[in-house]
Amino acid sequence: MVAKMKKFTFLAYHKDYKLFLDELRDLGLIHVAETEKTAEESDMLYGFVMQAKQLQEARKRLQGIIIKSGETVEFNEANAELGKTIPARIEEIQDEQDKLNQQLQLSIKERESLKPWGNFDPADIRLLEENGYFLNFFIVPDSQFNPDWEKDYDAVVIGRETSRTYFVTVTHDGKVAQEINLEAEKMPEVSLNQLNELIVSLQEDIKTQDDKLKSLTVELPSVEAALLEVEHDIKYTKVLQSTTSLADDKIMLLRGWAPSDNEADITKYLKSKDVYYEVEDPAPEDDVPIKFKNNKFASFFEPLTELYMLPKYNEIDLTPYFAPFYMLFFGLSLGDIGYGLFLLVVATLAKMFSKDKFSNYMKAVVSLVQVLGASTMVAGLLTGGFFGFQIYDWNVGFIQRMKDAVQLDNNDMFLLSLKLGVVQILFGMVMKVFNKTKQLGFKYSLSTIGWLVFLISIIVSMLMPSVLPLFGTIHLILLIPAVLLIFFYNSPDKNLFVNMGLALWDTYNMATGLLGDVLSYVRLFALGLSGGILASVFNSLASGMSPDNAIGKPIVYVLIFVIGHAINIFMNTLGAIVHPVRLTFVEFYQNADFEGGGKKYNPFSK
Repeated sequence: MVAKMKKFTFLAYHKDYKLFLDELRDLGLIHVAETEKTAEESDMLYGFVMQAKQLQEARKRLQGIIIKSGETVEFNEANAELGKTIPARIEEIQDEQDKLNQQLQLSIKERESLKPWGNFDPADIRLLEENGYFLNFFIVPDSQFNPDWEKDYDAVVIGRETSRTYFVTVTHDGKVAQEINLEAEKMPEVSLNQLNELIVSLQEDIKTQDDKLKSLTVELPSVEAALLEVEHDIKYTKVLQSTTSLADDKIMLLRGWAPSDNEADITKYLKSKDVYYEVEDPAPEDDVPIKFKNNKFASFFEPLTELYMLPKYNEIDLTPYFAPFYMLFFGLSLGDIGYGLFLLVVATLAKMFSKDKFSNYMKAVVSLVQVLGASTMVAGLLTGGFFGFQIYDWNVGFIQRMKDAVQLDNNDMFLLSLKLGVVQILFGMVMKVFNKTKQLGFKYSLSTIGWLVFLISIIVSMLMPSVLPLFGTIHLILLIPAVLLIFFYNSPDKNLFVNMGLALWDTYNMATGLLGDVLSYVRLFALGLSGGILASVFNSLASGMSPDNAIGKPIVYVLIFVIGHAINIFMNTLGAIVHPVRLTFVEFYQNADFEGGGKKYNPFSK
C-alpha cells in the first residue's frame, strides 16, 4: 500500500535559511517539492550533475582496472578535494594514451608497407638524389610488370608478394613515373629499423600511461568521497531551486512532504529549532511522492513494481495483490525443482556472506530470488522435473504417493495456465472496482461490477450448470441488473446515449480483448514445457557424448551437464522473469485500470 503523506510548509528568515536547510538535511525526512528553476540555477545544477557524471565514470574506470589486474590494492585515506581532481588526471592520461595509440597504429601500418622493401636508410636515398640519381618505388600486379623497364630505367625487382611486384627505378631526371604511367610510392622518412625502435618506444610509453592509471587506483576512496559530496551538492542545489522568496527576499518559503507516521517526530524536531511551519493533508491536485508501506512479503516485490511505474498517490498500490500471482507464475515458467533449489541456495548464500555489502534495494532483490526459488520448487512438484530428470519415475514410497496427489500432465498444465489467467483477470477487475471507488466514488465502479457479475455468472453456469443453469431464472435475475449497469451506468456524469455508446465500445473490447488476454497465459505452460525438454536434452547429450572409459566418462558427463544446465537456467530464468512481468503489467494492470505516474519519495538528507 501507499503510505499516507503530509504536506509541510516552512517559512524562514533569509539570514537563517542556510542553517535551516542544514537542520532539515540532518532530519532527513522531508521530500522537497520541486518548483520552476531559473536559468542561472539550472546552469549551477547542470555543473554539479556533469561533475557527478565524471566522478562516476572515473570510479568505474578505476574499479575496472582493479578487477582486471586481480591485485589487492592498499587504498589511501579518502580526500574529497583530491578525488575531484582524479577525473581530469584520468582524462589527461587517456588523451596522451590515445595519441600514443594513434601513433603506434600509424607506425605499424608504415612498417607493414615498408617490410617488402627491406631495411634501408632514407638518408642514403636523399644523398643519391643530391648526386643526380633519382630512385622511384613502384608496386604493380605481377601481370603488369614490363621486363623492358629493367633495361630502360634500370628497374630492380625487390620482391614479389601477394601477386604484386615491388621494384625500384634509377634515373637521372626522376620523370620515370610519367613515362611508364605509374604512381610512385611515397616512402617513410625513417628506416625499417627506426620504425621498429619507434614502435617499441611507443609501446613502452603506452605501458607507462597504463601504470599511471593503475597508480590512481589507490585514490578510489577519494573519488567515492568526492562523488558523495557532489551528490549532496546536487540535492542541496535542488532544494535551493525549490525555494520561493517573499517580502523582498527577506522570507524564504519551502514546501515538502513526509510520511504521516513521521509527523510527530518532525514537529517535535522543528519546535526545538524555532522554525515556523504548517502541516496539512494533500489536496487532490498535489503531486504527492510515493512511499510504499507493505508487509514483509509484499515488500520483496517492490523492485518489480518500480520496474514499471509507481502508482499515483490516490491509486491503490497493486504490489501486494500481484505478488502471489507473480510468485506462482515464475514457478510455473521455470518449473523445475532442481532449478528452484539452485536459485534458493545461491540467493541464501549471497545473503549470508554479502549482506553487509548489499544496499536495501539489493537485499530486497536477493530476498525476492529466495521466494521465487522456493515457489519454483513447489511448482516443480506438479511436473516432477529435477534438473531434467523425472522424480516420479523413482520407485520410492512417499514420491509415488506425492505423484498420485499432485502430478499434472501437459493437458492439465495447459488448462491450469488458462484458469490462472481467468482468475487474475477477474481479480484485476475487482481491483478496478476498488480503484474507481477510491479515486472517483462508488458510483463510478458500478459498470465494472456489472461486468464482473456478468462474466462470473456465465463462467459458473458453464462449469456448474446444475447449480446455476445458463439463462435460467436465477441467472437472468443476475444478468439483467448487470446489463443495466453496463449500458446505463457506464459513466454516471454523462447522458443516456453517451453511456450506451461507451457500453457498446466496452462490449466490443471485452469480446475481442478478454480471449486474447486469457490466451496470453498459455506462455506459462509453454515456458515450463520448453525448459523441461531442454533440460532432458542436455542430460541425454551428457550421457551420449561421454567416452566409454572410467576416467573420461564422468569428467565429460559433468562438464556437459554443468554447462548445459547453466545455459538452460540462465535462459529460462530470464524468461520466467520477463513473461510474468509482462502478464502483470499488461493483463493485470490493464484490467485493474492502473494509471500510474507517481514519483518516488526521496527525502532531503545527507
